[in-house]
Amino acid sequence: MISSRIKTNLLRVVIIGRPNVGKSTLFNRLLHKRRAITDSTPGVTRDSLEVECIIKDRVFILVDTGGYTKETGGYSELVSEKSLDAARQADLILFLVDVNEVTGNDLEFIEQIRPFQKRTILVVNKVDNSEREQMAWNMYELGFSHVIQVSALHSKNIPVLEEEILAFIDKNPRTVKVESESIVRLAILGKPNTGKSTLTNHLLGETRSLVSDVPGTTRDVIEGKFRYKGIIYQVLDTAGIRRKKKVKNPIEYYSVNRAIKSIKESDVVFLLIDITEEISEQDKKIASHVVKNGNGIIFVLSKWDLLKPVPNRLQAVKDKVRFLFPALGYVPILPVSVPNNAGIEELLATTLRVWKQLTTQVDTVTLNKLAKSWIEYYPYKTKGKEVKIRYATQKSINPVKFIVFLNRKKGVRREFKNYIKNRIKSDLKMEMIPVDIEFR
Repeated sequence: MISSRIKTNLLRVVIIGRPNVGKSTLFNRLLHKRRAITDSTPGVTRDSLEVECIIKDRVFILVDTGGYTKETGGYSELVSEKSLDAARQADLILFLVDVNEVTGNDLEFIEQIRPFQKRTILVVNKVDNSEREQMAWNMYELGFSHVIQVSALHSKNIPVLEEEILAFIDKNPRTVKVESESIVRLAILGKPNTGKSTLTNHLLGETRSLVSDVPGTTRDVIEGKFRYKGIIYQVLDTAGIRRKKKVKNPIEYYSVNRAIKSIKESDVVFLLIDITEEISEQDKKIASHVVKNGNGIIFVLSKWDLLKPVPNRLQAVKDKVRFLFPALGYVPILPVSVPNNAGIEELLATTLRVWKQLTTQVDTVTLNKLAKSWIEYYPYKTKGKEVKIRYATQKSINPVKFIVFLNRKKGVRREFKNYIKNRIKSDLKMEMIPVDIEFR
């Protein structure tokens, strides 16, 4: 591994339980925002979601897990093991059961977590009327001394649960180191089954995302942090993005929407392209979302190890990508083979260069000196009258935008804007990022 996982001193509060008891609904309720995908279909959550949660100025890590079952095969066994592992690592466990029914899966899970009983709160969910309040008393038979009745959907007794969490945090204080360093935010996007989760797990140095040959394994956006050469990176692993007409169910619909939303939450996007398949229109659409938002973008040629070594293959592939993405000639193209740890170091080094360009603030004096030289080198006229740059300023970083004030705007053609943009990129060393210019 060339990166290291970021360890936190924050307490971990983990929500566990069998499928469809309302874990993700409770997770969202405690966060006070919709972060996990919720649906009545059992088994929607597969990967564990970890998010910093704040309740009355106390900060802790809140973890949503997949449902535990006794089933074997498919995703069930992997999801169940990850749930158990999350329970083992938890400082406080919120064990969720449905007031309407205690199943064999519940009883099996209870036996598995019995050693952690002292740091477990039994949360009886879906208690939303007086009849169910009476039913909830039966849950004391499960052997937990600490029982709280809630309705996550209707927010009933959630403040009581929050107070219990705060009481636990206050009894188990930890020194929390506040991160003052800059963080490079990465989003990993691409079509289904391009190797996004494999790359995420490799970067984080742990199995955070389930990996499977079945497209659509990842549903929620999985977050994690790691450090590389003294720089902190936050990575977002997203669901595979298919064409709209192929999205048939609401779970995938929300997954794709979250993936697109992650673009706005990131600085640099890794667009993974499965090199064993043809580049598709969907790859182009994903890239257009990224460019429209002003992010840095890197084309990551995944599964490079599956190709037979041929002289000049990489250059041939790059030429093909450039041909298919004519407007993205500035985007770095890097081959990666995660199993062989090949290309990862160059990928992260390139990411840092892109991020530094995205966050470069050019002082106005320097910019205007350069602008004067640009117009002297390439005098431009419209309708026989000379166009001059009166003043130029950088409007924003990340995304990078400039405002250029002209003596006349009417009649100025696209080639002049492209000229100024290219000079900005070359003279200000922003050649690897999108740059937006507004003429006034």
